[in-house]
This record gives sequence, C-alpha cells and structure tokens, in this order.
Amino acid sequence: MGFKIGIVGCGQFAACFVPLFKAHPAVDEVVVCDAVGSRAEGYAKRFGLKRVMGGFDDMLASDVDAVAILTQRWLHAPMAIRALRAGKHVYSAVPAAVSVEEMQELADTVSTTGLTYMLGETSYYYGAAVYCREKWRRGAFGAFVYGEGEYLHDMSHGFYEAFAHSGGEAWKRTAGFPPMLYPTHSVSIILSVTGARATHVSCLGYRDAHDDGVFRPDANDWANPFSNQTALFRTSDGGMLRVNEFRRVGASHCRSVRMSLFGTAGSFEEQPGKATFTTVDHRLEDATGQVACGVVGVQEWLNDRDLPEPIRRDFSTGFAASHERERRRLPESFHGLPNGHEGSHQFLVDDFARAVVAGALPPNHVWAAARYNLPGLIAHASSLREGESLPVPDLGWPEKSALMSFT
Repeated sequence: MGFKIGIVGCGQFAACFVPLFKAHPAVDEVVVCDAVGSRAEGYAKRFGLKRVMGGFDDMLASDVDAVAILTQRWLHAPMAIRALRAGKHVYSAVPAAVSVEEMQELADTVSTTGLTYMLGETSYYYGAAVYCREKWRRGAFGAFVYGEGEYLHDMSHGFYEAFAHSGGEAWKRTAGFPPMLYPTHSVSIILSVTGARATHVSCLGYRDAHDDGVFRPDANDWANPFSNQTALFRTSDGGMLRVNEFRRVGASHCRSVRMSLFGTAGSFEEQPGKATFTTVDHRLEDATGQVACGVVGVQEWLNDRDLPEPIRRDFSTGFAASHERERRRLPESFHGLPNGHEGSHQFLVDDFARAVVAGALPPNHVWAAARYNLPGLIAHASSLREGESLPVPDLGWPEKSALMSFT
C-alpha cells in the first residue's frame, strides 16, 4: 500500500524531487503548494500533477500522508512540527532547526507522534562519505583522530538568485543567514562515518565588509556580522573536528563540500579533482575514481538560468563507483531519472519512502539530524563570544533495532 505526499515550496530544489517522488513505487500521488500560487500551478503543469493545494494549512487538512518541506531554511522546524502534529510524516530539507529549542521540540514531537521524520542531508550520500563509511566499517581507519568538513559556497555562486527568488523585495534581510546555522553538510560528512557526536566547540567568525551589506548586523534578521565561520569541535570518541562554513570565499572547486578524515591506521584526503586513502604502513590508494560522480545531463529547469558551472553540476550529477552497492536497492523506476548533489537525491527519496512504508527509522532520522545540526548552532553562539568553548547538547540516540536496514 502506497502513500500520498505533498511538496511544500516550489523553488529550484523541489524540481529535483517531484519527479523522483512521483516515480517511486511506494508513492501513490504527489501534490504541491507554494506561498506564490502561480508557482505551484506551474509545477503541476510541468510535472503532470493532478492537484495543487491552496497553502500549507490546506495541505495539513488534506488526505496526504506525508509532506516534504522544501521552504526557506528558518521555516523548516516550525513547519515540520505542525505537520507531525497534524499526523503527517515529514521529509525536511536542511537545516532541521535554527535554535536549540526548536531542535529539542522537533525531536520530542517525533517521539510523541511516532511518525517518520527524515532530514534530507545530501552529504550523507556523497561518494566520499559512502567510500569512507565502508572503509570505517572494515576498520581501515583505526581510531578517529581528526576530520575536516567544509562547505565553501560564495554568495555569488547561486545564492543571490536563490535568496531573491524566495525572499522577494526584502531578500537581503534573509540572505545574511549565519553560516553556522547551516552546518549539516560539513558536520554530517564526518560524523556519519565515525558515528560519534560533537561535545564541545570553539568558533571564530570573519566579519564581512562586502558592498552588498547582507552580513551586517543591522541589515539581516539575525544581527549576524559573519560571512565565514570556522569551528573546532571535540568529539565523543576523543577526536577533533574542524568545520568551515564560508559564504565569502574565492574558491570554486568541482564541489562545494569537501572532507578529510585521519585515523590511527588510515586516512582519507580530498583536494580539487583528487582523493587518496593512505595507511600507516605506507600503502596508497587513489580513490579519485571511487568518489567522483559523472554528470548525467542538465535538468530542464536549469536551461533558462545563468548559473556558474559548479552550481549547475550540483543538480546534474549521477553516481560514483562507491555508490554501486547502495544502487542495487533503488527502484527500477528511477533508472534514467534526474539525480543530483553527488548522487544523493535518489537515495534520499528512497530512504524516506521505505521508512514511511516500513515504520522504521531512516539513516537521517531526527536524532541524527540533531547531531548534524546542534554543533553549528552552538558554534555560532561561540563565535559571538570570540571563540569561547561551549558544550554541545546531546539529544540521545535510538535503539539499533529501530533503524531501517537495507540488507
């Protein structure tokens, strides 16, 4: 028996997911809504959808079983909580929450309702993360020593357009969103490998002086002065994790997300266009071919947008060799459909659909979301105190028996 899902927010990201949800064998119907009604109508026409909802309230009152929240980043937690309380399963874009209080309330609501919540964290399925998780499972890293997770995304690389599209005339008020409130790409790409959590953090911020003025305290809704933030975390396994969240940076790699992970027995390092795994006994493995994704074709909605090539590539990547084992469980109906963000989109949609049907926890459940999200929230607070070391809350972890299995 399948389920009906409502997509909330018809921006550029949703265009990647409507075709996948529509094609999944567990999904009976896809409906959409948007605060700008014409956008929802346009989506329905483009993707052949039968129904458009007048708004989020209408969707929550409807017969859909689940909602996918693809709205502005500071709206995710309040909307997810409302949807869960209305009896809907929830797929949420990142971040899960923008305050500790929101994250706690979200986790409590998932526990109380017993419904499926999943964070659509793309980095979890990046080829490098999948490669490193398999190495970790085999013990090739030894004990964790140090990791680096970076999200290097200059404002000029598509962010101006995205904020203007969703924010209207007042878009600059929201474009100054603190980088460390959007930490899940950088944090998850390491912690999803090691299984540890961040326990303490010290963070510094770069005070922005760009002419656009979006990162000035009086110009944005968070009184945020930082366009770039660097955090150093202590992890629960005794290691160290450095995270960079940069929005004003002269870097234009093939990917905006990068990782390196060092252990006592082996280490993985990424540089632009190259990845290596080395061991303590001097063995070297060129992992570039294992973690790199090819381009599967530009998606239709990108054709009329003047976006830099790295951003266009984000929405047009296929699979890496490291994905091969995971690919075997994807539905045949996905074959030939768009993918994106280093091959993650198809896996994320399948995770959520399987979890809803099975009543099991997907890999990126709400407690995983907390481990990816809370470190950045506390890091931002630390940066406002010029690097004061602060503890990162722990919301716990579910029993292993509750987790979804693909074996």
